[in-house]
Amino acid sequence: MNQIPPFRRQRAYFSQLTTTQLHLKNPWVVAFFSFSYPGFGHFLQHRYASAFTLIIWETFINRKANVNLGIFYSLLGEFNKAKAVLDEKWLIFYVAIYMFGIWDSYRTTVDLNKQYLLADREDAPILNIKMGSWDMNYMDKRKPWIALCWSALFPGLGQLYLHNVISGFFIFIYTVSICYFGHILESIHLTMVGNFIQAKQVLNMQWTLYFPSIYLFIIYDAYISAIENNKLFEKEMSKYLRQTYQDKNFEFPIKK
Repeated sequence: MNQIPPFRRQRAYFSQLTTTQLHLKNPWVVAFFSFSYPGFGHFLQHRYASAFTLIIWETFINRKANVNLGIFYSLLGEFNKAKAVLDEKWLIFYVAIYMFGIWDSYRTTVDLNKQYLLADREDAPILNIKMGSWDMNYMDKRKPWIALCWSALFPGLGQLYLHNVISGFFIFIYTVSICYFGHILESIHLTMVGNFIQAKQVLNMQWTLYFPSIYLFIIYDAYISAIENNKLFEKEMSKYLRQTYQDKNFEFPIKK
């Protein structure tokens, strides 16, 4: 457990494998990412149990209802095909959970913003290192553009750079699965050698349409998480310096 003085609220929680923190978020941005992919709004809130459950549910129910294929044919203007591929029996389940994810992410973001403001006003303590037999997690400054670049290279690597091991490995494995079932890497290879017709044919659009939402979101999350982690580092350092060096009776180790 985190060894910190008993306070009513915490600004952050350190474990060996991840850092969970409160910070101000725009509720509309969180709701937008839940709209683009169920679970991503909860992912931004660091509510990983809900996020992973909704993401896996989205994959299952979308596949059963053929929602991505319906979207694909609709974008091509082939509305009759779009209606034909949709499975109404599963689509009803999809709509209910989809709307709940958007509503819940917006609602909880508003509440968590209030919790953050109260914790920040209380100057809640922050543990700056956590060590254990599996791993160690410590607070330091990391460059947001590096996190962005690693996530752009492959989703999940930016989160691993920020030492969000649980979310990083989940996204990494999830993206590998999407690429495998969608034949995305095979299509990229065929495109690079100039075989554009076969590159289009090998794609499984039901799985491929997951990828754009995942890719753009993970880049955004890695960049924003790096910025907020840096702010958390500065707050912890500021609190330590105020408590240690602002006493008027403090004797400096080096005197003039």
